[in-house]
Amino acid sequence: MKYDRDQYLSEVWNSILQYMRTNQIVDPNVIETFYSGCTLYSLTDEKAIIIAENIISKQILISQTELIEHSMTDVLSTDQKMIVEIHTPNETPVKENLFSAKDYFDNDFKSMPVQADRTFENFVVGDCNRESHAASLACALNPGKFWNPLFIYGNSGLGKTHLLMAIANYVQKADPSKKVYYTESLKFVETVVNAIRDNKIDEFKQFMYSVDLLLVDDIQFLAGKEKSHEVFFTIYNELVTNRKQICIASDRQPKEIKGLEERLISRFSSGLSVGIDSPEFETSLAILQMKIKQNGYGIDDIDQEALSYIASNFSGNVRDLEGAWNRVLFYAIQFQPDGGCIRFDTVMNALKNQAVVSDKTGLSPKKIIKTVADYYGLTRQQITSKTRTKNIANARHISIYLCRKLLDIPYNKIGDEFGGRDHSTIISACSKVEKQIQKDSVYATAVSDIENQITAAR
Repeated sequence: MKYDRDQYLSEVWNSILQYMRTNQIVDPNVIETFYSGCTLYSLTDEKAIIIAENIISKQILISQTELIEHSMTDVLSTDQKMIVEIHTPNETPVKENLFSAKDYFDNDFKSMPVQADRTFENFVVGDCNRESHAASLACALNPGKFWNPLFIYGNSGLGKTHLLMAIANYVQKADPSKKVYYTESLKFVETVVNAIRDNKIDEFKQFMYSVDLLLVDDIQFLAGKEKSHEVFFTIYNELVTNRKQICIASDRQPKEIKGLEERLISRFSSGLSVGIDSPEFETSLAILQMKIKQNGYGIDDIDQEALSYIASNFSGNVRDLEGAWNRVLFYAIQFQPDGGCIRFDTVMNALKNQAVVSDKTGLSPKKIIKTVADYYGLTRQQITSKTRTKNIANARHISIYLCRKLLDIPYNKIGDEFGGRDHSTIISACSKVEKQIQKDSVYATAVSDIENQITAAR
């Protein structure tokens, strides 16, 4: 397929914007307001020139140049970091030769981009992810030797993709000859469909058999895709037989993925399954500080109390933290023009109605869930999962009840904290606990003990 210069540049720019949205690299509001009106004017192997819509857009993009450079490097799959220049229309420079990535649009079986900055070095380790980090590093050190497959599960935004890409980057750095293939399951399905349509399915299988490291993200979306199951099963068996490493990520454990063939579930379960939980305060704060530094700012550029507020109230996942920081930065640029330390009041205004918290002590649903989980010897992931075993469902109902009682937040907000459950499910859980308290004194004592632990820790 042939593209003229302007169409090529337009498609590259749109791909970069979509990549930044999908990976939440920049707040979507910032992209729509300041990025969408910009154009990619020139692109070479080393440099990109972007024409901003106006001087304000130019200033915003300049402040986020490093994010644009990283995104462009990942999207174009180039080993050399791109240099980005931002201009306004009246500063238009001379166009240079086009980027020479011939296969950017035409490679049927190309791996999805692996972000070069997703490494083990910048993965913040805490109690919530220590096990998954150790297992991932072990697989990267000796691909195919320890656990095959490695299955990482946890809610969205907790670092599963980061670990998959960290494995990829480690393996490629240690041995550049290794063939690494990263894909999301929906992209895999799309590739299978296109290969069947073009009579290239055998060619695709042969291509995949040559892979040394296969990383599949969001495997749960493979559920119900029968033909893709068959193709994936064949590829999986071939790679495992030849001791090639397979690493998989999902939002739930293998046995909880409905619509996935039993033979695949069995094989996924035969390896090592490790979970990632929501970060505790200390880990959230460390992640937030790292993200701020990566954006070119110093920790002293933001009020420390404000920093703690963000870490306390947006610790559901890493994307929440990044989104909160991007929103704060956006708001500070717009409404705190003095350029000084980002003040606490600026942060509070920027995040108004965003955080799930209703009391000044910082008590949140996550803290309540963690206390209940500890009381019953469970993990937060188990409580917020779809698992319906009696002990887990009981702990889940108590967590929901205490969130409603101690925080008095809307049912839909509570539902968001428990895997996106609807308000009727939350109301039902609260009702069940209230009835059980009335008729079971042992149960009532347990709920009271948990509540006392929560309030004592404030």
